[in-house]
Amino acid sequence: MHNNANAEESRSGTQMVQRCATLLKLITADNRKGLRLVELYQRSGLTRPTTHRILQALVSERLISQDEKSKKYHLGSLAYEMGLAAAMSFDLRDVCQPFLEHIAVATGDTAFLTIRSGFDGVCAGRAEGAYPIKAFVLDVGRHRPLNIGGGAVAFLSGLQDDEIERIYLANSKRIARDYPGFDLKTMWERIEHVRTKGYFIDEVLEIQDIRALALPIFGPHGIPVGGLSISALKKRLSGNFLREKLQVLTDASRAIEAKLRNEDRDEPQSQM
Repeated sequence: MHNNANAEESRSGTQMVQRCATLLKLITADNRKGLRLVELYQRSGLTRPTTHRILQALVSERLISQDEKSKKYHLGSLAYEMGLAAAMSFDLRDVCQPFLEHIAVATGDTAFLTIRSGFDGVCAGRAEGAYPIKAFVLDVGRHRPLNIGGGAVAFLSGLQDDEIERIYLANSKRIARDYPGFDLKTMWERIEHVRTKGYFIDEVLEIQDIRALALPIFGPHGIPVGGLSISALKKRLSGNFLREKLQVLTDASRAIEAKLRNEDRDEPQSQM
């Protein structure tokens, strides 16, 4: 009797894990646009009450989140953190460094890689172009609030709104102290620009007459893993210069994302 009860409990637990995994896979596949409850229970083959119950449990664990306006479900902050940890099974800096060097050669400007560390953006890589006037906005290893800087804002644009708000709240005192010209409205305007146009372009907060141009880098599962950027004098990021350098950055970010997808596919599976 006792053994039968244990077996039934084991089957029940396995079934619940499989159902959670099914819903997470569906949400991951359409994370950019999100999925509603009706789409999830129809695609999963689960009943509406069962799907709703599992979704609420996943929300409470931050594995998924629900947009208050659209009611669509997206991957949550914990799923992001887990995905980032998985993505770091390879060294993103090693993957990106040749591309940073190519960007620096092609544009003549300084190229940067920004990654996330908690609530901070960290400069994880840099390559210097040949143009004699350098825009050394960041040193490798420098931390700033994740809301500040072109690469960081490009990165933020790929996160869900509730996670962006959580990051801003955590950094609000530092931002008010160190970046008094930056506020919540400015942040959302910049993020909306990236989401609409696909790239960031604006003045650098710390240095006059310097602009930053940036794009997000997405990992194999559609989760942002970094921001790719260049900094240069304003005149070098306008008109035809801007269009040409945006193309260089776009090509590099797509090539990096393709390489990350290949790395993910080539990762050996664990043996049981």
